[in-house]
Amino acid sequence: MHQGKDDNHMISYAASMKMPGRGRLGAAMTSILFASAFTLLAAVLPSTGIHAQEDSKPNINPAPTVAVDETDLAPLTTRSHGISLYGDLKYGPDFHHFDYVNPDAPTGGKLLQSSIVAFDTLNPFTLKGNAAAGIGLIYDSLMVSSADEPSSMYGLIAREIELPQDRSFAIFHLDPRAKFQDGSDITAEDVKFSYEILLEKGSPVYRQVFSQIEGAEIIDELTVKFTFKPGNNRETPLTVAGISIMPKKFWDGKDFAKTTFEIPVGSGAYKVASIEAGRRITYERDPNYWAANLPVNRGQNNFDTIQYDTYLDPEVQRQAFLAGEYMIRSEHSSRDWNTAYNTPAVERGDIQKEFMPDNLPVGMQAYVMNNRLPIFSDQRVRRALQYGFDFQWLNRAMFYGAYSRTDSFFVNSELAATGIPTGDELALLEPYRDQLPARLFTEPYTLPDFDAPNGRREALREAMTLLNEAGWEVRDKVLVNKETGQPFRFELIIRQPGLEKIALVVKSRLKQLGVEMDIRLIDTGQWVNRIQAFDFEVTTFWWQQSLTPGNEQRVFWSSEAADQPGSRNFAGIKNPVVDAMIENITSANSWEELVAATRALDRVLLWGDYVIPQYYLGGDRMVWWNIFGRPDEVPLQGMSVMRWWIDPDKAAKLQMGMN
Repeated sequence: MHQGKDDNHMISYAASMKMPGRGRLGAAMTSILFASAFTLLAAVLPSTGIHAQEDSKPNINPAPTVAVDETDLAPLTTRSHGISLYGDLKYGPDFHHFDYVNPDAPTGGKLLQSSIVAFDTLNPFTLKGNAAAGIGLIYDSLMVSSADEPSSMYGLIAREIELPQDRSFAIFHLDPRAKFQDGSDITAEDVKFSYEILLEKGSPVYRQVFSQIEGAEIIDELTVKFTFKPGNNRETPLTVAGISIMPKKFWDGKDFAKTTFEIPVGSGAYKVASIEAGRRITYERDPNYWAANLPVNRGQNNFDTIQYDTYLDPEVQRQAFLAGEYMIRSEHSSRDWNTAYNTPAVERGDIQKEFMPDNLPVGMQAYVMNNRLPIFSDQRVRRALQYGFDFQWLNRAMFYGAYSRTDSFFVNSELAATGIPTGDELALLEPYRDQLPARLFTEPYTLPDFDAPNGRREALREAMTLLNEAGWEVRDKVLVNKETGQPFRFELIIRQPGLEKIALVVKSRLKQLGVEMDIRLIDTGQWVNRIQAFDFEVTTFWWQQSLTPGNEQRVFWSSEAADQPGSRNFAGIKNPVVDAMIENITSANSWEELVAATRALDRVLLWGDYVIPQYYLGGDRMVWWNIFGRPDEVPLQGMSVMRWWIDPDKAAKLQMGMN
């Protein structure tokens, strides 16, 4: 992190509180002042006019010298315009704009987008309901992330952040210009309220994310202090800096936990202009947005209007795009990427089509087995079910060879575990050797390779052996429990029709084991409600990851999250070694420590066979109507349409994107 060398950037905590010095520094300063008081007193006492004789002069001993350790005088906190998880900030305190934006981008026009979920609330922070797409646009946070750094944030509502070296607390100094969309000032009281209401009434996820925060206190109208629990808190200040700030007075007297269609007052660049419940929501850029010209916002938020229309069927959604009903989409189907866009509009260049590769962690897309259920509680059973996913055949027959097999929870990055554990990673795992599979230390984790010589036969043999060891056997071509005779049968719930064809292949492979898998297609809203309540047997999910994993890993995999509805621990993982590896991640003091800790967590999760990994692309398939301008640089963390703009000439040609 850049630390300023002048007095404006290096101040003591005591000074920032506008209170007398305290602690060792305060005691030293008090002693110095007390010793100096005698000299000062002599200087101000009136003269008596009597001259003492030489032999009558009193013996005056010099005031004692007070030894002061220079470390006591060192600043107790550092005050800065930004914060980084590790290392220096890329942008200094006087930066003008991020490098990956066009600061002179024209503003105006209308961006039409789509959603697949029918929304029933404008409150995105609670477990109840499905929030409207894009609702996060109306909120700002204390600080904002830089997209061309792994994990750095710069001031937005908070002009500066003040931290001690151990990051045991964080003081946020708010920008006095900061205002809500109703024109009222954003104060420390609103910041404290936003944290507390999310903790008390928000989704249970927030209790996991905020687990290292002790509390918040108001110092003055524009200063708020967050105190953190004992331990390593490198990431926790960034967690606080990302809290969406809401006006306390708007929510006074309202039930924050309920769904609502009352348009909220936000703190961001866009406000809700209109809604058609469940079908459409429109946002308009706030013409009085106070932070429009801050360095973190220049070249962004370029559209006057942003509208989301809801399409409940993915195929209807795609056809609406081709008809010009909305303007940009990410295509997730390899078949449709290769076949659905052979249209005159693409040939003319009216629709642009581009694969944008990246080197970011993809995360884990997988079939998730609900480990809370007895049928999936045995690791041998979960390992046997890996046999059901014939990736090699699917990639050839259905995916046009576009995908790679997901073999890590942090695939496509150096955070992924490879080979066998060595060095720092091994040192983290060694204390838990007796709680881990012995093979974890001696061989890489692998998934069935059906293309290997006798691959299918070997995989089938291994799967049947594991199932027999776990208490299952085949009777009349049906896998049943040896003791109860109960068939091995479960239901897979999916929300996209295109996933049915893949699921049918899995169903046929599992049938060879005597396993019966039922497939149920449900709408997205129902699917969201069911997985949040852990009301499923098997489903599909994609845990997305960042370059700097941290507190969110608790929400994904921790034992505590397994019992917390609304968390992302859909697999129901309860493993003390996983919990310990998560703590290693959140306490990492360097990039090297973070890599080792993440690889260790990855390895433990893989060997638990909690999910059946699927596949990944390593980039985005993007299609858009050719009415946009966009920056030349795609930053480390990828493309965002919020940095694009409507090109007036292109828009006029296609008669799209204009208000």
